[in-house]
Amino acid sequence: MTSVLRHRYGRALGAGALSVALLSGGAAGAHAASSPSPNAASITVKAHDTSVKAGDKVTFTGRTKGLKVGTPLVLMHEQSGKWIPLKTTAKVKKGSSYAMIAQLNTKGTQHLRVASANMSGKVHSPSVTVKVG
Repeated sequence: MTSVLRHRYGRALGAGALSVALLSGGAAGAHAASSPSPNAASITVKAHDTSVKAGDKVTFTGRTKGLKVGTPLVLMHEQSGKWIPLKTTAKVKKGSSYAMIAQLNTKGTQHLRVASANMSGKVHSPSVTVKVG
């Protein structure tokens, strides 16, 4: 009788280990599927001044990944929850870098980002904050 119990216990333990392996493998697969592709385009941005007076100019620089040299970029600011393009533009240079200078006139905390102009803003940088006083 004890050998039957041992056999059943061993099968249950094996089935449990298999279930755990399948579940953890499925979770890893789901995580890999939701991770950005290594070939996905991206943009970084840095504001060289984070606190300026109204009317001052701010230089924004960064790098791109997955965008061709010459790709147009546009500076955007957040207004009432929507991203509005500004007139400040640049193009991706050799080495995947860019630089643009913007004159900020509106007082207050400005949330800004750089987006690819020819992809309808689908590829954009994280936002940076500049305080305009």
